[in-house]
This record gives sequence, structure tokens and C-alpha cells, in this order.
Amino acid sequence: MTTGRPPRRIVIAGASAAGLAAAETLRREGYDGSIHLVGRELHPPYDRPPLSKQILSGDWDAERATLRPAADLAALDLDLRLGSSAAALSIGTRTVTLSDGTELPYDGLVIATGVRPRKLPQCGLPGVHVLRDLEDAVALRDRLAAGRRLVVVGAGFLGAEVASSASALGARVTLVEPAPLPLAHAVGHDVGVHLAQVHREHGVDLRTGTKVDEFVTEAARVTAVRLSDGTLVPADDVLVAIGSEPNTEWLADSGLRLADGVVCDQYTAAAPGVYAAGDVARWHHPLFGTSMRVEHRTNAAEQGMAAARNLLRPEQPKPFAPIPYFWSDQHGLKIQAYGHLRGHDEARVVEGALSEGRFLVAYRGGTALTGVLAIGMPPKELRRWRTAIGARADWQTQVASSVPPNSRYERG
Repeated sequence: MTTGRPPRRIVIAGASAAGLAAAETLRREGYDGSIHLVGRELHPPYDRPPLSKQILSGDWDAERATLRPAADLAALDLDLRLGSSAAALSIGTRTVTLSDGTELPYDGLVIATGVRPRKLPQCGLPGVHVLRDLEDAVALRDRLAAGRRLVVVGAGFLGAEVASSASALGARVTLVEPAPLPLAHAVGHDVGVHLAQVHREHGVDLRTGTKVDEFVTEAARVTAVRLSDGTLVPADDVLVAIGSEPNTEWLADSGLRLADGVVCDQYTAAAPGVYAAGDVARWHHPLFGTSMRVEHRTNAAEQGMAAARNLLRPEQPKPFAPIPYFWSDQHGLKIQAYGHLRGHDEARVVEGALSEGRFLVAYRGGTALTGVLAIGMPPKELRRWRTAIGARADWQTQVASSVPPNSRYERG
């Protein structure tokens, strides 16, 4: 895109939360050219966090997850291409080729193709599930009931949320995690211990420090999971929740830099006129001074908006430097966090107590406060700490005055 010449044709690859946020922002900012919004699924853009919670539990029907009513989508005047995915990109000719062979020329491109579940070799077996889209959630929901045996492989946020939803429905849940504790790599040892205890208190059979060796079948359907410690766990169904992979294979010959996502600068630009947003984007975060890819709903929407604004004003770009936020609902607990928790050097309880199930943990990276996580704390407390993270507050100054007596802490 040349400086001073506004785009007239914009392609958004990915009818996701990030893609929809980009389209809405373009219209809000006064862009009146064409917008091609391309989505692999047949559904209009919908919200994914409810899949492991409200949809799986049956509290919501599938339609309720839709992000915008049909009238609101129509008002955006989009060329909405559902059921057709981006298959190739030519930066030289500024063309996106779709899976049906259609070629879409562009002046500006937003890549928002998201991620797909990482799978195990036997994931194609009947009874073995992944959870990424509405069909996945409905298929698993239809199998869950009181007394049914579900094995969840992977105790990350997705696996933990599914274990919570399934156990609330009366299913007998076994949660398998190769690490010693669930989520400890992200939230720290002490929070991992607390979450493990919460799972067990709610009837989840948590197996840590062991991996899946094979799925055992009978009549071509999974009936059990054999673990690396030799244990055989009976199963009516299995959910594989071992992480995700960015959908970048269609960009292999594009010339864009790919490294666990589409590599972008601090403005989310991957190339002139090409931006990325959401789960697929790996960008340089100027506040934390590191490259990161964030798979959380709030970031997807914020990054879609930032990409759209910078696409329209490439001569005056603004760095994308949010304070990342994520939340998770597990066994009635609301877990909320701000900042960059992974790779922390120290984690310390600064408010409340782990033993009370109501606490706030601060995370240190170098000499700065880089993140906080809270369970059972009022939102205003989190907002205060969020401000401190954004100001790159000195750890000693910020934390020393907040540490409660006899608080626990850990060092990386």
C-alpha cells in the first residue's frame, strides 16, 4: 500500500472474533471500500470461549454464541465468503487465492486465520474429540451425561474448563497431564497446586506426571486410554486438549516470516499492507520487550481493531501494546489475569491467601512487575494492578507494600 493512497479493496482472511473486529473498525473509521471477509466455517462469526463452558454444559444453544445479529452483519456491507478458506497468498500480485479457486485482489490484507487443535495420531477414532468449533462442542455435549466416563488429555485452560463442565454434568472425568501440575508453566507452582486441589475436590481424577501411550479400542471405538505409567483408564469418550497450531500453512510460499504464527512488528504489520491479528499473530510487544502470540479472546478483538487502524493509516501507525487479559471459569471459580505471566522469575501472593481460596498473585520479570492473577478478588483490585503493569512498576516498590504477612512466594 502506498503512503497517502487509501485502500479500496481489503481482504480479511478469517471470519473470527479478530476478523470481525477488524471489519467493524474499518467501517467505524470511515472506510467505504470493499471488504471481503473469508471464513472456513459455514457459521457467521461466533464466540469461542463459551464452547468449553456454556455450550458444553447445555446452558446455551449454539446460536447464542453468534457475535452479531444478521442485521448488524448486513449493515457492514461485507462480501462474506463463508465455507471457503484462504489457500494461498501472493504478495507480488497482492492476491489471496481461496480454497474454491477464487482469486481476491487486495490493497490491504488482515490475516486472522486463528489456530487448529494439535492432535495425537489416533484422533480420528470414534469417541476421540477435539474442541475448536461449534460442531466439536455439540458433538461432545451430546455424549456427556451422568456416569459417562470422559478422559481429558491435557490440563491447560481448555482441558481444565472441559473437565469442570463435564464433572458438573455428573460425568466421571479423568484429567491427564504430563507435567507435575496443571498450568504451572504459566501461572506458577503454588497456583498450580491450588488448581490441582480444586479439581480433586470436585471429583476430577487428576493424573499428573504421565502421558498417553495409546487409545485402546473395541469395535473400532475408543474404550480406554493406556498411560505411560502402565495404567489403563476406561473411557466412553476422550478429549484431546494438548494445545494448538497456528493456521499458517497457506502462507508457506508467501514470503512472510512464519515462526509459531505470522511474525509481525510492534504495529502488527507482517509486510507492507499486510497485518495479522488474533491467535495466529506473533508480534513484538513493546511494553514487555518480547515477541508473543496470545490465544485469548480479548486480545483477538483488540488486535483486530489495531490492525485495521494501522492498515488505514500506515504513515501514522500506533504500536499494539495492550495489557493482555484472560479469564477462565473452573468449578465455579473465576480466574482472571493481566499481563505477561509466562517465563516469570518470581510469583508471590500479595493479597489474600491460597488457603482461603481468595488471593492475588504478582509475577516478576527482571526488576519489573509483569503480571497478576486473581481468584475471588474484586475487579477493582485487579484494575489497580493492571495500571501498575502498564507503568512498568518496579517490583520492590510495588510489591513490598502489598505483601500480606506469611505470604508464600516462589522464584523461577
